[in-house]
Amino acid sequence: MSTDRFVSPDDIRSLFAQAMSTMYRTEVPLYGTLVDLVAEINDAVLTANPALAEQLDRTDERARLDQERHGAIRVGTAGELATLGRLFALMGMYPVGYYDLSVAGVPVHSTAFRPRTAQALARNPFRVFTSLLRLELIENVALREQSAAILAQRRIFTDAALALIEQAEREGGLDEADARRFVIEALETFRWHGDATVSLATYHALHDAHRLIADVVSFRGPHINHLTPRTLDIDAAQAGMLARGIDAKAVIEGPPPRRCPILLRQTSFKALEETVQFPSGDAGDAGTHTARFGEIEQRGLALTPKGRALYDQLLAQARDSGGAGSTGQDYPTRLSAAFSAFPDDHDTLRREGLGYYRYALTDAGRATPAAVGDLPAEALIAAGLASADPIVYEDFLPVSAAGIFQSNLGGDEQRAYAAHANRDAFEQALGMKVEDEFAIYERLQAESLASLRTAVR
Repeated sequence: MSTDRFVSPDDIRSLFAQAMSTMYRTEVPLYGTLVDLVAEINDAVLTANPALAEQLDRTDERARLDQERHGAIRVGTAGELATLGRLFALMGMYPVGYYDLSVAGVPVHSTAFRPRTAQALARNPFRVFTSLLRLELIENVALREQSAAILAQRRIFTDAALALIEQAEREGGLDEADARRFVIEALETFRWHGDATVSLATYHALHDAHRLIADVVSFRGPHINHLTPRTLDIDAAQAGMLARGIDAKAVIEGPPPRRCPILLRQTSFKALEETVQFPSGDAGDAGTHTARFGEIEQRGLALTPKGRALYDQLLAQARDSGGAGSTGQDYPTRLSAAFSAFPDDHDTLRREGLGYYRYALTDAGRATPAAVGDLPAEALIAAGLASADPIVYEDFLPVSAAGIFQSNLGGDEQRAYAAHANRDAFEQALGMKVEDEFAIYERLQAESLASLRTAVR
């Protein structure tokens, strides 16, 4: 069967991301405020920094900036996770990275569904951080069994969505009409429902075990709990939220401010307290639930394993130096002091193998192919024949994700789970392997290095 009639996964992903953004703006109006704030900041940064604007044009990042989002959801069963994997595959999104958040007191482990190739990322880098509840971490056996029974009864996908997934897998894709139907049906899985599926008493029992457990188990679907735009200056975004009277979290998660941004920095406004109806006889009980919040992120250079090891070492140093108040008021100062040991110019970062870069011939390099020859990349850069631009970090940070979760579950809530990383169990639930993010960045860099030679032949 010809595939010419099928809509590309990249286009389906773009349609879905746009539809989710529209839905979330309606559900959480403050999200629209964040999107507008980020757009203003990005315009100001690009106007003030023409070199950055030129770099983003070279790496195809400027065109994607306004539409770039990441969402986050939490599911309760292996079956839900596996079906999400199939759903996201239709959009060209695949599981990348394994994250154990239990070490930070959050009873989930996670992956990010996202595009993997340079072309797909340039088209639309939409990603969804997806967490699976770990029922085995609920200490109360009766509550654990009750939670499992509740989750076993729910169906988070519409019949039409499941039918379209099966059709696409069978036929190799979806035509335009079916692709649009698929987006509409798939969106229902992520929609907020203000009516709980458990009694108020059960909700309180789950809430007392952990607020996140209550969030996953008490509702008929894994409502999107945040949708995050990308800013080029998160410190300005943080100040902008506060200036607008938005209740922003106290600490920006991730590395400190730098001339050369690395990895990921995130902040958010506090979770909304929303009215929820709980079943109780004919009338229903009214209560409240807090889960959905607004987040902003700034993405920087993807680090190599060597760079990541240095990052983890310095982050641990900053947190440990604060004792029990590891993220207290002086945390930004301690963080900046610790990261003074991390190089902050791209030449050093590149030469020391701390980060991944995308290489390309400059106009001078393309105009003088004989001069390019077989010179090493560093020699080409020194001669002005090639450029090296940072490859953006497309993934997440366990400590940062846990910090965002905790701040929106209640700042005083901490759990003392031991580390329970279990990638094998997660992959078994998912029904597929989780790809290593370092391998993807290594491939992107290698492809760009190879292009230096093919471009002059």
